[in-house]
Amino acid sequence: MATRLSRHGHEVPAQHHRLITSPMSRPPPSEDILVRIRGLKFYRGQRAIFDGVDIDIPRGGVTAIMGPSGTGKTTLLKLIGGQLTPDAGTIEVDGQEVHALSTRELYRLRMRMGMLFQSGALLTDLNVFDNVAYPLREHTKLNPSMTRKLVLMKLEAVGLRGAHQLMPSELSGGMARRVALARAIALDPMMIMYDEPFTGQDPISMGVLVQLIRRLNDAARISSIVVSHDVAETCEIADLVYVISNGKVIESGSPQALHEGGGEWTRQFMGGLADGPVPFHYPAPGLESDLFGESA
Repeated sequence: MATRLSRHGHEVPAQHHRLITSPMSRPPPSEDILVRIRGLKFYRGQRAIFDGVDIDIPRGGVTAIMGPSGTGKTTLLKLIGGQLTPDAGTIEVDGQEVHALSTRELYRLRMRMGMLFQSGALLTDLNVFDNVAYPLREHTKLNPSMTRKLVLMKLEAVGLRGAHQLMPSELSGGMARRVALARAIALDPMMIMYDEPFTGQDPISMGVLVQLIRRLNDAARISSIVVSHDVAETCEIADLVYVISNGKVIESGSPQALHEGGGEWTRQFMGGLADGPVPFHYPAPGLESDLFGESA
């Protein structure tokens, strides 16, 4: 098996993903890792969505999981949250192995994990206030006065306190995503998972969401996992980026390090280049043989 030298001078298998290091992207100490994924394998039928993936997500930062559509980014969030079970490997969140927990223990862990769904997933029959209040009413015994204060504070954090009486049908796409974010932080989670937060947003709404994710992460001292294929917006706020494709982690490092020192595949993806390792044409026989050969 081919090998290469690690930065410590040890030989490691050549197929291990590249960690692109810079002064801002050194691996964190183990005690600073909130989510630790080792040897993750997950299949849908015969197709390997993940085939031996290792990922470390540090505490207190914004970690981006990037890659083309269909590479399993949303699936990874469901595995972290315990909605799906891996075929092999382990996922630890805050020192707890997610898939070894009882239902009650998993329920308690999920209360510490906020989630911003790709569609927002607001409850259409409840107004903005009640959507944000929903997790507080479900999971706490706070009195109505305290619940009201907390809801208004969360809506203030996303700039929508004045919209608390509106129904979801009265919100723009950007406003709905911000209400969903207020709901995600209602229980003051230790981390928030964002599933394609910028999809379908106009430039202004996208800019607002980019700033909100970074500001909330730092102000609340939480950890954020952003799943996206919007390169520019995600790299603007990410501390660490993992690039995944074909069931593997291709490379990881700071956005700057990946832009400057990433491999050919990563440069094609992050630069949005038409030519590169990912071909333009779907595999097919020669054009001449198709045009002048026997009909299918």
